[in-house]
Amino acid sequence: MQEPRARHSFQTDDKTLLPIADKVMAGERLSFDDGVALYRTGDILAVGWLANWVREKLHGNLTYFNVNRHINPTNVCVASCRLCAFGLKKGEAGTYTMALEEAWQTAASGYSEAVTEFHIVGGLHPDLPFEYFLDLVRGLKERFPKVHIKAFTMVEVAFLAKRAKLSIEDTLKRMKEAGVDSMPGGGAEIFADRVRHIICDHKIDGGEWLETARKAHKLGLRSNATTLYGHVENDEDRVDHILRLRAVQDDTGGFQTFIPLSFHPENTALEHIPKTTGMMDLRQIAVGRLLLDNFAHVKSYWQMVSPKLAQLSLRFGADDIDGTVIEEKIYHEAGATTPQGMRRADLVRLITEAGREPFERDTLYRAVTRSEDTFTVAV
Repeated sequence: MQEPRARHSFQTDDKTLLPIADKVMAGERLSFDDGVALYRTGDILAVGWLANWVREKLHGNLTYFNVNRHINPTNVCVASCRLCAFGLKKGEAGTYTMALEEAWQTAASGYSEAVTEFHIVGGLHPDLPFEYFLDLVRGLKERFPKVHIKAFTMVEVAFLAKRAKLSIEDTLKRMKEAGVDSMPGGGAEIFADRVRHIICDHKIDGGEWLETARKAHKLGLRSNATTLYGHVENDEDRVDHILRLRAVQDDTGGFQTFIPLSFHPENTALEHIPKTTGMMDLRQIAVGRLLLDNFAHVKSYWQMVSPKLAQLSLRFGADDIDGTVIEEKIYHEAGATTPQGMRRADLVRLITEAGREPFERDTLYRAVTRSEDTFTVAV
């Protein structure tokens, strides 16, 4: 693995960044105030340089990607989140709920490239029993035993636990027994109560999200962690969110990847809010990389920021570009204009043209080796 660039080559006109740079290069943990300063500086290139220095120290020139398939079993949802264009109330035009056979067929339809991961998230359906979701996972495991199942956000787990009258721990145990291998990081949004009351008052609060993640990790379920930025939050809210994730990671070590998600306002109750800029997107990735010293990976989700900006982010702290996805519904309902899926060869090209070395991984970041239409995973 290549060595990071020399410390003396860091340059900036913003003197407030110099002590932060000293901390970063000495391997010292950044503070809340450091995080706010990183958000407020005008020297985004200096912030990106530092984040890239950390990224290359951890991963050299490698950039990770996978071949995955999204499955959204239902868009019926009891919540009324102002940030969401995906969920609809029961009975509204446009709602759908997949029968189990339909969900399994959907998984098979995206299997042409030997998918290594099924990513499953959906609405909080008021009528579907817990067994529906367990049977969905069992059926996928039976049909695709080699595929890793990353399923159900912390918000979904809490909702299913309440519906089934089970504890969070028992709900997670049953999910794991059915075949759930790890969990996505969605639903975290922004943890600050002030913000959460505005954008997603019907979801569990930030503390409950973090506690559910903590319990999942202690049962051996790894998960991702997200943040949703570019709506009504401020710089302090963003830093608070990231540092609360860092604190849980200190305790459990169960978070695999940090994924900043840019808010898409179209078709939501917050559509008056302007879209995020490229500067904001790159800064969010870079600051996440610098503050989350105990996270191995930071992902630039190309579906959200566009493939072109995802390439740039590989020099701003990101070491992962997500996967093929095949079909993405949640952000496209909110007006995302990126492709709904991408071929493996396209991802390899994006990474290579950014001057990075593609590394195909499975969900747990083990190397994947391909042979025609099948794959093997390094153990």
